[in-house]
Amino acid sequence: MTSTAQAPTPPSSEGRSAHPDHIGHVIFITASAAMGGFLFGYDSSVINGAVEAIRERYDIGSAGLAQVIAIALIGCAIGAATAGRIADRIGRIRCMQIAAVLFSISAVGSALPFALWDLAFWRIVGGFAIGMASVIGPAYIAEVAPAAYRGRLGSFQQAAIVIGIAISQLVNYGILQLADGDQRGEIGGLEAWQWMLGVMVVPALLYGLLSFAIPESPRFLISVGRTDKAKEVLAEVEGRGVDLDRRVAEIDQAMRSEHKSTFKDLLVAGGRFKLLPIVWVGIGLSVFQQLVGINVAFYYSATLWQSVGIDPSSSFLYSFTTSIINIIGTVIAMVLVDRVGRKPLALVGSVGMAIALAFEAWAFSADLVDGKLPTTQGVVALVAAHVFVLFFALSWGVVVWVFLGEMFPNRIRAAALGVAASAQWIANWAITASFPSLADWNLSGTYVIYTVFAVLSIPFVLRYVKETKGKALEEMG
Repeated sequence: MTSTAQAPTPPSSEGRSAHPDHIGHVIFITASAAMGGFLFGYDSSVINGAVEAIRERYDIGSAGLAQVIAIALIGCAIGAATAGRIADRIGRIRCMQIAAVLFSISAVGSALPFALWDLAFWRIVGGFAIGMASVIGPAYIAEVAPAAYRGRLGSFQQAAIVIGIAISQLVNYGILQLADGDQRGEIGGLEAWQWMLGVMVVPALLYGLLSFAIPESPRFLISVGRTDKAKEVLAEVEGRGVDLDRRVAEIDQAMRSEHKSTFKDLLVAGGRFKLLPIVWVGIGLSVFQQLVGINVAFYYSATLWQSVGIDPSSSFLYSFTTSIINIIGTVIAMVLVDRVGRKPLALVGSVGMAIALAFEAWAFSADLVDGKLPTTQGVVALVAAHVFVLFFALSWGVVVWVFLGEMFPNRIRAAALGVAASAQWIANWAITASFPSLADWNLSGTYVIYTVFAVLSIPFVLRYVKETKGKALEEMG
């Protein structure tokens, strides 16, 4: 689970050297905006704890269940596609507040559905909020962060996403314990899975409250003519020693000179519906990131472990430990991506994922004994699942978004990012919607498919992906 933002215009030498008077306040602003990323991760993963209960309560087959789980991705795609325009019209803060309201409504509606289609509708609403958060959070952070701190502050969004995933699994585990290990066990008149989906209203409300405590983006304020307020915000985040008139003039000039890229800019000159090669590389990175099956680990892991004989409480605990591994891997990637480079990390990740997935495929090929995997295969499956998530997190989970933010020429960056992100949502939907049916068909065979995609990603990176470490955005072409 990841997010995008348009690359900011490079600041002047003064902008690059600006340092805030109170870095702690800037960190608070950034962390508040990154709450959208937390909700992104939380809402994406919380359904993991409710899958089997929903299947039982509504007596639904694997194909129908998959559509209820995956339908949120439709909302994600719409939210991501429209968030930029909404933010440009009414501001970044108002956009965050809309997302917070939608998150809250979705949490309450999902917790109190009266039919399956009703639950699916609230999933779409939550997906729309996820899509908005995936765009607005990193864009806002890029616009308010001082250049000297932009990389570190920008990483808050990804860190918030993986923390949100982990916390959702921990909360699910805690609720399950209160319900004596039964996903449909009653707590205060509601079933456990309803509490799992409903608890998200708490961080959603916190996100909304925090949005009232942080300033609007100076870039938006300048675009609507509120330059005095923009100067106040710039002084707040870049320091009062900065020449504010000059900074406002620079931002205004940069916005006026920006080329608004469109889909036509992505086509080969003289070609009809033929995309530029660099755009195909971006699409390939996005698609491979999803086709290795990473979201199965976050949407279906509890169901997966229960299907091979692990009791619900333990399956929820393993889902949580997987999320912790995800955080550790993300931190490793954040430390190494500028030191080692993007391409080496991607290759190491592909090799590690392929090996781990192959071991999972082998483990799941064993016949169940009394509804459980044999001890050896069970241990291998658990270890391999955690190794897979670790290698994904320290490589493709972070590196793909770094690549996509850097690899495109300035004149097509925004449009190319949009196409690549859309391809990722589509691939995400394909994996999410197909897993239950594929698992019913052959669980081991399903992991063989994911292994093949991990292996294929290696020659793809070696042949088509160019290293972007240490290069200025203006060098891309």
